[in-house]
Amino acid sequence: MGSVVLPTLRRKREVDAAIRDTLDKVLVLRFGRASDAACLQLDDVLAKSSWDISKFATVALVDMDSEEIQVYVDYFDITLVPATIFFFNAHHMKMDSGTPDHTKWIGSFSSKQDFIDVVEAVFRGAMKGKLIVSCPLPPERIPRFQLLFKDV
Repeated sequence: MGSVVLPTLRRKREVDAAIRDTLDKVLVLRFGRASDAACLQLDDVLAKSSWDISKFATVALVDMDSEEIQVYVDYFDITLVPATIFFFNAHHMKMDSGTPDHTKWIGSFSSKQDFIDVVEAVFRGAMKGKLIVSCPLPPERIPRFQLLFKDV
């Protein structure tokens, strides 16, 4: 459902333009594959939430299978999908959710309200000039993964 409602970016140029041109709003980029069940579940949450957050956020899907997008996949070290990355005025917004990786949200959100709460926290933090914000969700609703960092 989500991929029908939300724009899908397949080229580096499109992702660059989205990051650069989204001003005074949070840009939510979901990196994943349309064929992945977890991505489809997250896409459903994103699509259902997009109208509710439209005043302070924009959501777009990024197709990881596209060859041009591999630059971003490598840069953000995306190995698990779906991975959601937040930007505000072309600045990468990070979130301390109690996981080792603050650069992205790995996995899906439990509910529409969880996603809205996270985006709202990112927006409020960004408006205060912060580049890293605390996750507003309780620890039991934050997906946990064992992360193995390359070349560390």
